[in-house]
Amino acid sequence: MTVFPFRAAAIALGIAASPAAAQDSLLNTSYDIARELFEALNPVFAEHWQETTGRTVTIDQSHGGTSRQARAILEGLPADVVTFNQETDIEVLAEGGLLPEDWRDALPNGASPWYSLPAFLVRDGNPKDIHDWDDLARDDVQVIFPNPRTSGNARYTYLAAFAYGLEQNDGDEDAAEAFVKAIFDNVPVFDTGGRGATQTFAERNIGDVLVTFEAETGGIAEAYADAGLERVTPSVSLFAAFPVAVVAEVAERNGNTELANAYLEWLYTPDAQRIVAQHYYRVVDEDVAAEFADQLPDLRLVTVDEVFGGWDAIQENHFAEGARLDNVFVNQ
Repeated sequence: MTVFPFRAAAIALGIAASPAAAQDSLLNTSYDIARELFEALNPVFAEHWQETTGRTVTIDQSHGGTSRQARAILEGLPADVVTFNQETDIEVLAEGGLLPEDWRDALPNGASPWYSLPAFLVRDGNPKDIHDWDDLARDDVQVIFPNPRTSGNARYTYLAAFAYGLEQNDGDEDAAEAFVKAIFDNVPVFDTGGRGATQTFAERNIGDVLVTFEAETGGIAEAYADAGLERVTPSVSLFAAFPVAVVAEVAERNGNTELANAYLEWLYTPDAQRIVAQHYYRVVDEDVAAEFADQLPDLRLVTVDEVFGGWDAIQENHFAEGARLDNVFVNQ
């Protein structure tokens, strides 16, 4: 988990701090692979905030696996807002009394200003001919994704693969579990977060396919353009909300409630949505989404509610101690 210090963040955002200007600061605690996205978003919000309020703002960022981030906040990390990739990790904060239980109702689209889905990134020319989830279970394919016990990104990978396994096996949960275990058996190393998995695949050249959010596949392909990495969209995947919330108790204590709410509301504006779409996320603004339709292939998306009965059922049946995820991890 990295927290950029106050001075460094101010320099990074290009904010000219005037001794006479009122100065605000905000801590956004976010998921592991969101660094580049918020490096692009934050300076634009800072300009908007100064234009509308006459105040300058420094936005500090903390990045890490969202389960670890949630625990850090419960242990005292003074996050004003969270921008996560896993609803259950915000629920942990609500259960801890740091924000209201109805946090999803505070903002449009269930408090998710953008969304994504698990997708693939393969080597130049796709030498292993990887196109769908069943290819990941083949004996000749090495698969890279982080540990679902520590990464929201990887939990979506696990669930998307399980959903595919259910479809291929007429709803047989044990057969779907066996299918997912075959994929897990092909993972040579489980990093704790998406950033580490990216480095394993793109820098250490381990594995034939990286499974991560579709948005990340686009960014990685651009960042490692010399490697010729190719994006692959499977036939079906799992809708992944990217929920956001004001950590109400902390923001109020910091005197940041107005700023925190304004920051999250701004993420739904066309200016913000356009930046988000440029980073290969699927956005909720229909006009902006239409502008970027060519870079995001059509596919069939399923949801956790329709496949698994919601997050409570997932926690009980898949992520609780001794549940199906633990079975999949046997002998790992």
